[in-house]
Amino acid sequence: MPSAPLDPDPNGGLIRNETGPQRLIGYVLDVGQPDGQARCWLDLGPEHLNRHGVLHGGIATTLLDSASGATGSLTVDPSGKAPFLTISLNTHFLSPAKEGRVTATGKLTGGGRNLLFIDGVLQSEDGTLIATSHGVFKRVPQT
Repeated sequence: MPSAPLDPDPNGGLIRNETGPQRLIGYVLDVGQPDGQARCWLDLGPEHLNRHGVLHGGIATTLLDSASGATGSLTVDPSGKAPFLTISLNTHFLSPAKEGRVTATGKLTGGGRNLLFIDGVLQSEDGTLIATSHGVFKRVPQT
């Protein structure tokens, strides 16, 4: 029999400083949206920009990966903390981001018992589409 789901995060679904990448990069994960789509946002600073003065692609990909993995987690755990592994993640970079807040959102598009397919979008505050992703995610087996 499956265990009862955990209660949602008492902070309204916001997860801060939980992982090494979150602490290093400074993004916030939001798993408290009623649509079941996790989001993570980052307020860009000079430490997030590459030598051309725009958001580094690796950081953009990290945001997409985190939002997508947490979206997968929400399918089995309302706290968004059930661990999922990224099997593959393809990222497409469309526009540069230089300043302000960027937000990544994951959306479940399919899957089955073992694997989930999740698309991601990364947008700037003004709605500019910065990058998209398509990933395959697997729940970490429970021991």
